Amino acid sequence: MRKNIALLAGGYSGEYEISIKTAETIEKNLDTERYNVYKIIITREEWYHETGGQKVLIDKNDFSLTINSKKVLFDCVFIAIHGTPGEDGRIQGYLDMLRIPYTTCNSIVSALTFNKSYCNKVVKSFNVVNIANSVHLIKGEPFSIGAVLDQLKLPLFVKPNESGSSLGVSKVKDVGGLLPAVEKAFKEDNQVLIEEFIEGRELTIGVYRTNGYLRALPATEIISKNEFFDYEAKYTPGVTREVTPAKIDNTTREQLENKAMHIYRHLNCRGVVRMDFILQKGTGKLYFLEVNTMPGQSENSIVPQQVLESGMSLKDFYGDLLEDCINSCKRDIPVS
Repeated sequence: MRKNIALLAGGYSGEYEISIKTAETIEKNLDTERYNVYKIIITREEWYHETGGQKVLIDKNDFSLTINSKKVLFDCVFIAIHGTPGEDGRIQGYLDMLRIPYTTCNSIVSALTFNKSYCNKVVKSFNVVNIANSVHLIKGEPFSIGAVLDQLKLPLFVKPNESGSSLGVSKVKDVGGLLPAVEKAFKEDNQVLIEEFIEGRELTIGVYRTNGYLRALPATEIISKNEFFDYEAKYTPGVTREVTPAKIDNTTREQLENKAMHIYRHLNCRGVVRMDFILQKGTGKLYFLEVNTMPGQSENSIVPQQVLESGMSLKDFYGDLLEDCINSCKRDIPVS
């Protein structure tokens, strides 16, 4: 009997369009012989599924649809929302209350990893990877550019603390550029993270768990024509070259995989996540950048590249994620 799957897309952030593309890739690669897939668009105004040219609103009391007088309940939710409310723990908390399994990290882990500064502090406590020096600013709290520069050395990255797709991110090379960069980041978020720039190669790796086994996907090196891997570089073909598998030696590859899997386990992640690192020039040290608990799955995205390089099809990969989620619930492993 086919299982009913709710595929959530949209969201409330500037990553709405990216989420729609992610959902398109996932929907195209879900096995229709095993799953009835209902794509549900979430906006601030309404949550709906579109069928026959008509919008069918979600009943938020039990997260159900009524189509042709028949009520549809879901066996699992495949979350494909980047940013809020799909990546910051909000939708996960709602689904936890209804005891509906979903494919991403739980609400607490999602909220933690979405906050770059707090996540860095927790990962630093694991003592397995380097973390760049940083300063955390909160809107409304006084701060001094001089005090920031007393703690950090130029060049710096200034980024919204809770945002994805590099929206609002700036690389600052001189003192005069710091305040405008902070103001730009505050337009995206009420918190700002200022980090020292680590020169080196940017590496990113997907990690996931299925059937009780933790696995790392082949790593990717990101080589951007832009100053850094910004929004344009991420989503405009030709601006960035992504090399999968990354051309790194076996020692570096093993360290990258082991560190990423250690972080996954100790943060209590679930589903597929993508972790970004910098391999520092000259020292060969790995610096942790961030955890992305809902990595992009569009045609230009990295995780699909890594899945195909590993020898899997996207159809099998997404099916494994769904079955692991459903079976974990059956084994009475809490969804939260």
